[in-house]
Amino acid sequence: MGTGAGTGTSGAEGVETAAGPAGRTGYAGYADILRAPHAARLITGTLVGRLPHATGPLAIVLFTRAEGGGYSLAGGLAAVFGIATAVGQPLLGRAVDLHGQPRVQLPAAVLSALAMVVLAVAGVDSLPVAYAAVAVAGLFTPPLEGGLRALWPTVLVRQDRVHRAYALDAVAQEVMYTVGPLLVTLLVSWWSAGAALLVINAIGVVGALAVVTSGPSRTWRSAPRQAHWLGALRSGGLLALLGSFFFVGLALGSITVAGVAYADDLGREAVYGWLLAGLGLGALVGGVAYGAKEWDGPPERRLEVLVALLAVGYLPLTLTPGPVWMLVLSVVAGLSLAPALACGFVVVDRHAPEGTVTEAFSWLVTTFGVGAAAGTAVAGPVVERAPTSWGFAVAGAAGVAALVVLLVTRGVVAGTGRGALPAAPVGPGGGPVSGK
Repeated sequence: MGTGAGTGTSGAEGVETAAGPAGRTGYAGYADILRAPHAARLITGTLVGRLPHATGPLAIVLFTRAEGGGYSLAGGLAAVFGIATAVGQPLLGRAVDLHGQPRVQLPAAVLSALAMVVLAVAGVDSLPVAYAAVAVAGLFTPPLEGGLRALWPTVLVRQDRVHRAYALDAVAQEVMYTVGPLLVTLLVSWWSAGAALLVINAIGVVGALAVVTSGPSRTWRSAPRQAHWLGALRSGGLLALLGSFFFVGLALGSITVAGVAYADDLGREAVYGWLLAGLGLGALVGGVAYGAKEWDGPPERRLEVLVALLAVGYLPLTLTPGPVWMLVLSVVAGLSLAPALACGFVVVDRHAPEGTVTEAFSWLVTTFGVGAAAGTAVAGPVVERAPTSWGFAVAGAAGVAALVVLLVTRGVVAGTGRGALPAAPVGPGGGPVSGK
């Protein structure tokens, strides 16, 4: 289906074709995307706006400890924030599809930030107030991630550019989850844990404001939708993808716990940070390389290959060699993550029912987060009762399970995708014309 300015149709679907004369290929294609009107502002605003989400659990834990609270309370507050965010994302995503981005995203960002202000001012002496504050902050975390992906077809028009933007989005996530925690720790050390909460959430509101005041966000409207209480979840193909990415999230969650245990075994706490950095570097390299290539064929089949590579990449971590080789293995393990996410975004777009694209992307965020939480819950007892290698084995098993879900549901997925967005508009002479 075609997309025009302000139509808000889902967009990046179907068979992929080369950019041809209308767009740049390879790594130059990223610059082509960022030069598109509004594109740099939208991706920057979204990343900045998502800072409270990316750093929320860490900021809450550091604040609770600074206020004299124990680790159990810190973990409990962070868990409530995570659960509330998981609940709120698809609900707010559906509201965006129904009412537009500015009327939902900005009020949600302000409410979430105000709730964190309450926590920073009241502290943790009153547990009901503290738990209510983090619950409200999580519940009203704006679905900027899903909103950006809904905007790309309108902003970039052509399918090849939209798919490359999804890869750029996946890479940007790795940067956010690396830089964000570093920023929080710096604010805590320079100022205070309470100030870190306030600053991070103020920055988040600024990011959301930058997005919702842009032309594409103000004019975007979702496609007409069929009234159904399940919303996006009535798509069998989407459910299959969510089931697979639950296990991808579980794998990552288990690696965080197993990585801590590995560092403890060596008596070198810094090793944990290097392992996570290795995973992030691998994902960044893999995502950039993936987005630079033009891909043919249905993305559903390609996603199976990428998830298989993801599972294969996790399995060698069970060898738990010395730190240098473990770092190398962590880089290898991360190579397929961003490509799998980018391809998963395309598949979500293909299988989201009409008028539910923001909600569908928000469900992916929720499912991934719930899977990561489940991974930490599963790997914790495993590394307490068994060798650390078993914790990494949980990640490998989860990767295999993610692949199995895709393979078992292949028939369902193949029968639920929507039509294709043209690779480029066609001019009077039959040739492509530049999309704006």
